[in-house]
Amino acid sequence: MKETLSMLYKPGLHILAEFSVDDVSCLSASAPCKLFFNELVTEHSLEKVGEVYHDFDGAGFTAVICLTESHLSIHTWPEFNLATFDIFLSNYQKDNSEKVKAIYARVLEFFKGTEIKKTELVR
Repeated sequence: MKETLSMLYKPGLHILAEFSVDDVSCLSASAPCKLFFNELVTEHSLEKVGEVYHDFDGAGFTAVICLTESHLSIHTWPEFNLATFDIFLSNYQKDNSEKVKAIYARVLEFFKGTEIKKTELVR
């Protein structure tokens, strides 16, 4: 039986996570995060196709980076010392699971975050 392309396609790993921080200053404004995300995109040879960063009055921000490979996003709540992070890198020609794990580890390191909850979806 001939396999179809959809049977061969393994999109990859999608991580959805929540983490806490002790120093909420890193959750209060998006500018440092934007510089960091730009570094990640360059270091991991990703291609950005769009981005939105929004700082909320009072504190906190949200960011979504659209990639040719899919996306990464963060939403912060400094008033609760919390952030959520989401990354999915799909690629028809190769498995990006290790890249997703490496980026997530770097995000925790950058924010000095303590993981509360992580869901890994293998698509």
